[in-house]
Amino acid sequence: MADPNPTVGELFKANVVTHDDMNALIDAVLAGRMNVREELAEGYILDVASAVKANAFEAAVLRDKTSTTGARRTAARTAILLARAQKA
Repeated sequence: MADPNPTVGELFKANVVTHDDMNALIDAVLAGRMNVREELAEGYILDVASAVKANAFEAAVLRDKTSTTGARRTAARTAILLARAQKA
């Protein structure tokens, strides 16, 4: 039986989550819009704040104002890819 709560990375690999979806999620994190639950394709949702907070290193990079934009994007992407999506 398939995992009812796959990681966003698994959904991305299966082409359920697109590059545009990923970029929108990353942009939301970098813009500070982490208090929302983002809807993903095929009835999955992601709690963006929980995704970032679940990864201490990524959260630290995002909080550090001296982090480069590239480092911040990479940290946000990693946190999102590792997060478990919830079936809506």
